[in-house]
Amino acid sequence: MQTLKELWNDEQGMGTVEVILLIVVLIGLVILFQEEITDIVESLFEKITDRTDAF
Repeated sequence: MQTLKELWNDEQGMGTVEVILLIVVLIGLVILFQEEITDIVESLFEKITDRTDAF
């Protein structure tokens, strides 16, 4: 019974699980908002290109 209690309270791998969950959530958000992110990045690159062409 003691080993089961120790196993339940063992938090050694929790940091890894949290990082993996955060990565999964971020990937999901990128997939969900892929078109919006692409539009924003393209707009930023257009502005950068326009401003560098002015020099």
